[in-house]
Amino acid sequence: MNTSDSQILPAQPRDQVLARLADGRIFAAPPGSTLAAILKAAGVDAVGAVINQRITELTQPLNADADVTPIRPESADGQRIYRRAAVVLLTTAAAELFPEADVWIEHSAAHGRGLFCEARGRAPFTADELALIEARMRAIVAEDAPFERRQVPRQEAVDLMQARGQHDTARLIAGRTTRETVTLYDLRGRLAFSHGYLVPSTGYVRSFSLHVADGGFILSLPSHRHTGVLVSPVAAGHPSPELNYPLLFEVFEEANTWLEKLGLRSLGALNEAIAAGRLTEIALVAEALHESRIALIATALAGHADRFRVVLIAGPSSSGKTTFSKRLAVQLLANGLRPFPLGIDDYFIDRDATPLGADGKPDFESLAAVDVALFTAHLKALLAGEAVQVPHYNFVTGRREPGHEVRIGPNDVIVIEGIHGLNPALVPGLDPSRVYRIYVSALAGLNLDGHNRIATTDIRLLRRIARDAATRGYSAQQTLQRWPSVTAGERRNIFPFQENGDAIFNSCLPYELAVLRPIAEPLLLQVRPGTPEYLEANRLLSLLGWVRGATAEAVPGNSILREFVGGSSLSDFRLWRG
Repeated sequence: MNTSDSQILPAQPRDQVLARLADGRIFAAPPGSTLAAILKAAGVDAVGAVINQRITELTQPLNADADVTPIRPESADGQRIYRRAAVVLLTTAAAELFPEADVWIEHSAAHGRGLFCEARGRAPFTADELALIEARMRAIVAEDAPFERRQVPRQEAVDLMQARGQHDTARLIAGRTTRETVTLYDLRGRLAFSHGYLVPSTGYVRSFSLHVADGGFILSLPSHRHTGVLVSPVAAGHPSPELNYPLLFEVFEEANTWLEKLGLRSLGALNEAIAAGRLTEIALVAEALHESRIALIATALAGHADRFRVVLIAGPSSSGKTTFSKRLAVQLLANGLRPFPLGIDDYFIDRDATPLGADGKPDFESLAAVDVALFTAHLKALLAGEAVQVPHYNFVTGRREPGHEVRIGPNDVIVIEGIHGLNPALVPGLDPSRVYRIYVSALAGLNLDGHNRIATTDIRLLRRIARDAATRGYSAQQTLQRWPSVTAGERRNIFPFQENGDAIFNSCLPYELAVLRPIAEPLLLQVRPGTPEYLEANRLLSLLGWVRGATAEAVPGNSILREFVGGSSLSDFRLWRG
């Protein structure tokens, strides 16, 4: 279309900037107006925003026209922003009332609805003391105190944290020599380090509660993913909730105990250890702990070989189930048992009969995609010593085909790996006392510092990015694109049953981020600007920026980490199948 000269007219300088929202609305505001003010005028509930493909805080002034995408509380990024602000609020209130205590954020609790915390430097907080802290937090919320962002010289920040006794934070900041300043947040005159953006003020943090837990306490927070709105599932004054995940809790605590023994309670400590040349030592000790845990499971199975004839293994994506299964098989062989693998995938119903998901596509992760009746019948027949013709699923044609006829012996243990392994509905009618269930997941114990967690999901995502690139030819962008559907399937099919396990194996290794960084970082840097995955790639790059990278040379050949970085000595190991 040609523009005529008559359509081009002189104009006066504008005294306003335009904010273009994703819903098509445009708002004009004086230059320097904050995003908080603009989104409030638009009636949008947000805890952050995206401008020019970068996440930013609502305190950011708008000085030029821009496309503004609000970050809503129920989104993944919104949950992170809210959670970080709640932690700074908690640690500030606790420091004002109990200056001798250093509150540590240890790990997640209550199915994503909270954080397990400990008070260091004193006895655990009592219920009455927690009530005082919660009351102080609510008073600060009512005050609507600002989280003031400050750029502090790195050495000054290190000295401040050292003086306060937060040595792990000081180590972390001191090791980031590529930057001369560090971002700290000032709340009521107390500076705090937070890895990531916060809300503008405490008035945004409306829903939380504190409850006594074994050896510590729970900071209960909203699960926006489930509620869709910013309403806490645990109201103030509600009776103390149960963790509901005692097995997972025990594994987290065991991991923390071993990290203490290794002197690796934070990423800063790991960075220092790598710089001191201790990576091989750390790797060998960590792998020895893995092997001892696998050996204990195999010994338990061997000690009840007449009872446990079926082993079910389940876990979320990139938890290391394949390598774990092979290492368990080796330990079972060492105990005189013969593992017999039976694949759930071979019992898929024909593709054209597979139930559809919400997106209208076949939902292969649904238990309804498995011929449970045939699977259970074959299991019972095998346990009875009968010969069975196990099927083979042809993924090209999408149909089940006849397979080999097999029969197991008296010393054989059927090993089954799959996402439904912990779901009792997978083996209805099978005597539960004959089944041993194992849950495998990377339950991270190593955090950035005492106040900033490293999410277990991020560990698994970085593993998958590395493995997908090496074995499937996927770019990081393709992996990030698929990840939301992967985690949605885990929430439906795996996490509700994780406490059904007879044993939980924590596949996380304290040194793995150091080995993953040189592999994952260049892949993430290739994610193209302007794509939906660009923000997530930058978030992971920000995390890796705190990690001192290392080569995979120190990683043993049978390590679970080798499943993701390559070079596994177990890659050609196959279980007997008759």
